[in-house]
Amino acid sequence: MTKDEDAGRYARQILLFGKEGQETLKHSSVFIAGAGGLGSAIAFYMAGAGFGRIRIVDCDVVESSNLNRQILHAQADLGRHKALSAYDALAGINPDIEVEAVVERISEENVDDLLQDCDMIMDGMDSFPSRYLLNRAALKRAIPLFHGAISGYQGQATTIIPGRTACLSCLFPHAPPPATAPAIGSTCGIIGSIQVTEAIKYVTGKGSLLENRLLLWDGLESRLEEVSYEPSPSCRECRAGRKKSKLKIS
Repeated sequence: MTKDEDAGRYARQILLFGKEGQETLKHSSVFIAGAGGLGSAIAFYMAGAGFGRIRIVDCDVVESSNLNRQILHAQADLGRHKALSAYDALAGINPDIEVEAVVERISEENVDDLLQDCDMIMDGMDSFPSRYLLNRAALKRAIPLFHGAISGYQGQATTIIPGRTACLSCLFPHAPPPATAPAIGSTCGIIGSIQVTEAIKYVTGKGSLLENRLLLWDGLESRLEEVSYEPSPSCRECRAGRKKSKLKIS
């Protein structure tokens, strides 16, 4: 894409953070964990915003029960791997970004390889064991984790920056019992959009991040609330030492 084409596609957001900010987005690399409800909203808006490299990882296939909220996928994608469906959708939104689709289950064994050259982690997972895995990976690599979770009309988001904030295990020392959460697409859209906004602010240096603040959305009451939290001296994940987070731009 030429500079003139860049200016045209991103003209409205360049008004917010300038051409330099847009260039920083272009040279950032994003790891999106999951291509489900949250991952769909995250991926759509990150692609549209011009994050230059997106690696989206998911091992599942598209089912009809996904289509009420997982907007990366369509009826024609039933039975396809979600990561591959996501690749096609994102290429259609912005053909000038680099998208890598990985059909794998994120695990302790492969997370380091999957995160190679990535500057940030977007949490699109639906279980706390998986989120704790992402938290440990973020701490190890000293890169930010943009957390989100939803259940029905409710959702939450926070930004974890190793060396500056508490980690996810400080905030949630014990995982809630596993359960199949109810879900509507609009809640995924709200929380995913907040996560992407946080990532844009982090990269461009604008505004105040959700550092040590958990944002809570109640869709039934149309209300946002905020809970402050602090690093836990007894946290099993981050008490051993905290590295200063930095964005690696190439």
